[in-house]
Amino acid sequence: MAMTLRTDSAVEAALERLAAEQGVSKHEAALRAILKDDAERALDADAAASYERMSAKYRDALNRLGTA
Repeated sequence: MAMTLRTDSAVEAALERLAAEQGVSKHEAALRAILKDDAERALDADAAASYERMSAKYRDALNRLGTA
């Protein structure tokens, strides 16, 4: 899917730095940055969901530990 990405000078400079550091085109650097951010957000969401499940499962024990 083709799309146009409009950037300002700060974003363009950052994209050029990323591309140079990774040894890839600016297009590839932008794709990698998008996928990396998405993966980090998914990991954060998974961690939060796991915390909620575990804290609910062990709520009584955690409350006892908190008052010990």
